[in-house]
Amino acid sequence: MTVETLNIPGISKPASRIGLGTWAIGGWMWGGSDESEAVRTIQAAVEQGISLIDTAPVYGFGKSEKIVGQALAGALRDRALIATKGAWNWRSGKPYRDAGARRINHEIEDSLRRLRTDHIDLYQVHWPDPLTPIEETASALAALKKQGKVLAIGVSNFSPAQMDAFRAVAPLVSVQPPYNLFERGIDRDILPYAEAGGLVTLCYGALCRGLLSGRITGETEFSGDDLRRIDPKFQEPRRSQYLAAVAELDAYAREHHGKSVLTLAVRWVLDRGRTIALWGARREEQLNGMQEVFGWKLTPDDMREIEAIVARHVHDPIGPEFMAPPTKDKVLGTV
Repeated sequence: MTVETLNIPGISKPASRIGLGTWAIGGWMWGGSDESEAVRTIQAAVEQGISLIDTAPVYGFGKSEKIVGQALAGALRDRALIATKGAWNWRSGKPYRDAGARRINHEIEDSLRRLRTDHIDLYQVHWPDPLTPIEETASALAALKKQGKVLAIGVSNFSPAQMDAFRAVAPLVSVQPPYNLFERGIDRDILPYAEAGGLVTLCYGALCRGLLSGRITGETEFSGDDLRRIDPKFQEPRRSQYLAAVAELDAYAREHHGKSVLTLAVRWVLDRGRTIALWGARREEQLNGMQEVFGWKLTPDDMREIEAIVARHVHDPIGPEFMAPPTKDKVLGTV
């Protein structure tokens, strides 16, 4: 397939506008994962032209990064752009924010080892840490960039004010917020900020935890530690509202474009600016449909009708706030 790409400052390889998201590959909060199948999925994505692989240490507490490193070992590493995220810590399986310089310097070494590489293409601060000055975090990443361990720096879940503070100390090329048809909070501030500042926006949750895949029904059950068991969107009465919107969006996509709701949802993200949509997959068949996203665009009339469909069905919308991790003091009881 012909994959749309864009350039991220500081990185010589072009980034595919669909990036492979690997949270589910780590298994944690997704009901587990098959390692050999995950390796094949990553390799298949790269072979299809998906160059951006997004991961993080906290995804399976190191497991996701290890799988990514195994999958990309050898020649595939030169074809892939690795984006990982630091500034988390955990104790007994309980993660918390930790963006101190000491933690970041420790994490980068662990990430390089697990990923089997001598540099991270895009290193991102996973969440802002209110207990650590942003200047300390930015200074630590600026030093890593100077050492060549990091080619470019990004942040995730940061507000415009927090990004301003970060950019006063270190260069910033990207921001990674949640963004999809159902979770559009960044339209108000982060997306315009990124556009004005020349930042690339990596959008996680492009399919809203699978809700926009078209595969989830009212009878779908989630087991184990799957985060959708606590996601308010998957609880009634909201679940029925969102599924009704998905059904009408699917009908609209098929009638007007010959596409599925999954394809429509990802195309919508790509048509919102200088954006990359993160597509989560842990099995090869979950890559199906990627080729349908490229080579066409939504019109202004499409955008208006999509908004109308969502408004018609979703009367009690809610964002992704439930996913925000605690601070160190909440988990450890002290700082």
